[in-house]
Amino acid sequence: MTEVLLPQPSEGPGFVQLLTPEGQRVEHPDYALDISDDEIKSLYRDLVMVRRIDTEATALQRQGQLGLWASLLGQEAAQVGAGRALTERDFAFPTYREHGVAYCKGVDPVTLLGLFRGASQGGWDPNENGFGLYTIVIGSQTLHATGYAMGIQRDGGDGAAMAFFGDGATSQGDVNEAFVWAGSFNAPIVFFCQNNQWAISEPVERQSHIPLYRRAEGFGFPGVRVDGNDVLAVLAVTRAALARAREGSGPSLVEAYTYRMAPHTTSDDPSRYRLAADLETWKLKDPVERVKAYLSRHGVADASFFADVSAAADELAAHVRAACIEMADPEPLSLFDHVYAGGSSLLDEERAGMAAYLASFEGESPAAAKLNVGAH
Repeated sequence: MTEVLLPQPSEGPGFVQLLTPEGQRVEHPDYALDISDDEIKSLYRDLVMVRRIDTEATALQRQGQLGLWASLLGQEAAQVGAGRALTERDFAFPTYREHGVAYCKGVDPVTLLGLFRGASQGGWDPNENGFGLYTIVIGSQTLHATGYAMGIQRDGGDGAAMAFFGDGATSQGDVNEAFVWAGSFNAPIVFFCQNNQWAISEPVERQSHIPLYRRAEGFGFPGVRVDGNDVLAVLAVTRAALARAREGSGPSLVEAYTYRMAPHTTSDDPSRYRLAADLETWKLKDPVERVKAYLSRHGVADASFFADVSAAADELAAHVRAACIEMADPEPLSLFDHVYAGGSSLLDEERAGMAAYLASFEGESPAAAKLNVGAH
């Protein structure tokens, strides 16, 4: 089979771009995007909704309703563009920040918050929407995705897998091993790297002396860099990569060049390691504002449209907030319910020990019992 390569940007800022920060449409010779104005309006709505979910979740964490939150602020276009390129045949393997992809795949945002609140044990059924569980272990999901893609290949399926990860994960052994296996077996997978410039406090320049997309060359498959703040370009490039995977031409690496506007998580303080001036520079490349600029500049949408989208986002945020606060705490012994499908003698012993421990507080007031459990 003749190998299908991913075209590279021939000029410009070093990545594929179809919508400038000022909201001007530009063409790319290899990544034409046939999209209507109504579809662009729909993408704008997605971007606004995803950002509103994120800001509400951040507020909930600051108010003590979530234990932690990993913000995607600034990365909405990368996630919505990739998420809308996926079809029902495709399976996404996320890290812990792909709230926008989850939204595009139909995962209820309330379910995401249940995980960060500690009210659920895993979160959701991956098979329901073709969206895997969040993965905290950096890079391990790339191996899961590669194995799944090899399964598609052997089962004669017509879908593809997509593995999401950050620039920091490219330094992990798991990611490089996934590249080896995917390249060796020509697996139908797209590796989607959101290069947000920082692996917590480590700048990408300290991890790689070449653009990350070029790492794919050493593993025998193509890579391409796309403007990760341009939802149209991400959509076009990811569609091409997925089509390449589905038709049997093997894996590819998409590097979405973007920026993490918020802290790594709500427990991080980015002011300790990056310059405020850099943040201000990237604000001018805001992924939501550039689509709004396009819609306004070309008379595609009026003030009432933007007002309606904003109102819908506020309504969604109110729903998410209320549902989060109303979540019931899980029963303590449910911790053991889904560790092993068939159970184990060790698990039974540990469950019995925890039950006895909890029983030792019987007779105390519920508040006192909770304080005693927390203290131990």
